[in-house]
Amino acid sequence: MDESHHPNITVLIVDDYEDARYTTRLALEHYGYRILETDNGESAVEIATRERPNIILMDVSLPGLDGLAATERIRHDEQMRGTVIVALTAHHESQYRAKALAAGCNAYVTKPIDFEWLNNLLLNLLP
Repeated sequence: MDESHHPNITVLIVDDYEDARYTTRLALEHYGYRILETDNGESAVEIATRERPNIILMDVSLPGLDGLAATERIRHDEQMRGTVIVALTAHHESQYRAKALAAGCNAYVTKPIDFEWLNNLLLNLLP
């Protein structure tokens, strides 16, 4: 496992399942990322706007404001246009991938997540 650490990179994890957030947080903390979390799209937009994370891991299926709508709102903020947003989902169908990329996501990752692979993807997506 890659033991490099990224203490200056903040990741916002947006997932309505607490276990998924917990697992993702533990894995990314292992790599040294600073973690923020929320369970819904509305607060994701608020936290993203306030905290300006480097990366947002956005679950596509969220109650209320879904992940794609939240991504679109975040992308409307000019200062957030360079933020890396990765759609996370259990949906493997290609139409979901197309919708996520059209909404402004930089990448589309299906669950279950290989966290070593995800870490490498995130590093490649960062400017």
